[in-house]
Amino acid sequence: MTAEGHLLFSVASLVMAHKLQITPEFAQGDWLHMVPGVLLGALLPDIDHPSSILGRLFRIISLPISKLCGHRGFTHSLIAWLILLISSYQWLPHYWDLPSDLIQAFLLGYMSHLVADMLTPSGVPFLWPLPTRFCFPILRGKSSKRGERFIAVLLTVCAVLIPTAHPADWFQQIENALNYFNNQINIHLPTKSSLL
Repeated sequence: MTAEGHLLFSVASLVMAHKLQITPEFAQGDWLHMVPGVLLGALLPDIDHPSSILGRLFRIISLPISKLCGHRGFTHSLIAWLILLISSYQWLPHYWDLPSDLIQAFLLGYMSHLVADMLTPSGVPFLWPLPTRFCFPILRGKSSKRGERFIAVLLTVCAVLIPTAHPADWFQQIENALNYFNNQINIHLPTKSSLL
C-alpha cells in the first residue's frame, strides 16, 4: 500500500473510532492531537523501508531495521504494536507529558497500517517471528491505488452514516437483536410434545 493509502486509511479509521466512541479519548479527543497522532502512527511501520517517508527522514534508524528485519518484518507485527502500547503508557509518561488522545490515535494509526497492508497480496507477518503472513488480498495490480482510495472513502462514509451512540447503547442494541431472533426461533420451533 502507498503512503497516501495509509494516510487515508488511518484518517478513515480515526473517524470511525470517534463515531463509535471506542474510548473516551476518541469520543471527546482534540482533533488537533488525534490527526497528527494517527498520521504519524500510519507512517511508522514503514520505517523498515529506507525509501519510505520516515525511512528517508530517519535513515540512521531505517537502514539498520531494514537490514535486520527487512520490509514488512518486525515493524509490521503485533509484537511491535504491543511494545509501542506498553511503552506509551509505562515509559513515555515519565519523560513527556503527551495527551492520551494523541497516544491512542498514534496506536490506532499504527494498527490501521497493519490492517491496510493485510489487504495486499504480500500481507503482514502479524505473529512475527512466525513466518505466516496474514492477508485478505483485495488490493491487487495497477488499480490498487484507486482501491486504496475507495476503501478509505467507503470506511469514512460508513463512519459518518453510523448513528452516534454511547458504546453501551451499541451492546444493548446487539443484545436486543439477539433476544428478538432467539424468541422468533423459539416461537417457530416445534416442541417436543408436538413431535410425539
